[in-house]
Amino acid sequence: MTIQKEQDDIFLPEGELLTLCYDFLTGHGLSPSQAQALAEILCKAQRDGCRSHGLQRLPGTIETMAHPAFNHTADPQPVELTPAITRIDADYGFSTLAARRGLPSLLANAKQIGIGVLAVNNGFHSTALWPVVEEIAENGFAALSMNPTHDWVAPAGGRRGALGTNPIAFAWPRTNHPPYVFDFATSAAARSDIALYRQEGRAIPEGWGLDAQGQPSTNPANVLAGAMLSFGGHKGAALATMIELIAGPFIGDRTSRGSAAFGEGASAAPCHGELFIAFNPAIMEASNRDAGFPQDNAEDLFTRITDQGAHLSGDRRYRARALSAKKGIAVPKALYEKILGMMAFSGPVK
Repeated sequence: MTIQKEQDDIFLPEGELLTLCYDFLTGHGLSPSQAQALAEILCKAQRDGCRSHGLQRLPGTIETMAHPAFNHTADPQPVELTPAITRIDADYGFSTLAARRGLPSLLANAKQIGIGVLAVNNGFHSTALWPVVEEIAENGFAALSMNPTHDWVAPAGGRRGALGTNPIAFAWPRTNHPPYVFDFATSAAARSDIALYRQEGRAIPEGWGLDAQGQPSTNPANVLAGAMLSFGGHKGAALATMIELIAGPFIGDRTSRGSAAFGEGASAAPCHGELFIAFNPAIMEASNRDAGFPQDNAEDLFTRITDQGAHLSGDRRYRARALSAKKGIAVPKALYEKILGMMAFSGPVK
């Protein structure tokens, strides 16, 4: 293996990084199909410079797999509930495999009737949403995805957790350009970002969270033990509440409080549901030609943004992706060595 070194990072070809993740996960008892799906998402995040959602999460998978309900051999299968709605039970494995297996039905339904809904239930989830919505957009569809987490976030005006970080992601297909994609938590910062600040010994910005006494704090450890805050005050809290409802009760799954109760006493990723919606712009294209063509109007909007020198969401990831293709994928040396030190096989597949 050839590894280039630069400062505190090492640089790995994407294939070698994927093999490292896959071998780590299967070595700790995860089924090959689950390991492949999860490794792909983690490597995509690392490739695109999203370190808090990349290999930093790999060591923690061992704690998730130690949860009493975790299913190392989960084999999720999609079920068509209606011509538009597909449900797939992750069967208490990682949710990434369930999402992967549910995508064909989602795309087929969106193509046929203009909209497709995919509900993933009972999955342990700790990865980014954008790789999946980006893939949906690459197939010509607009996409939304969202999920609850644990009740780490205080509502606007509150002092203790009631909501999740509740990420939401959106993607729009583009011609001759990669999709327009955003993915962000409705909290002021992702919990993994606060954990990264703690790991690096840095104070977090003001407005990110409260300590256990409900007082504002810039100490990441205190905020992780207290409560996080929503972005935009009551606006972020309202969006988080919406996500709790339509990615929880609407799809017959847990709220963030329910997920936290399910995971109580275990250092595992949250177990909950995840919602994907795909929309087909082509079906609407001919319905109102007086308003112009959807893609032309969309590109006009993007141009009016970029002509001002503003950037489009997702552009930073695409730049990082291009750099990774040239140099290899950057991984902190200390994290790489930690992963290698944890590669030992831990026991039989359950």
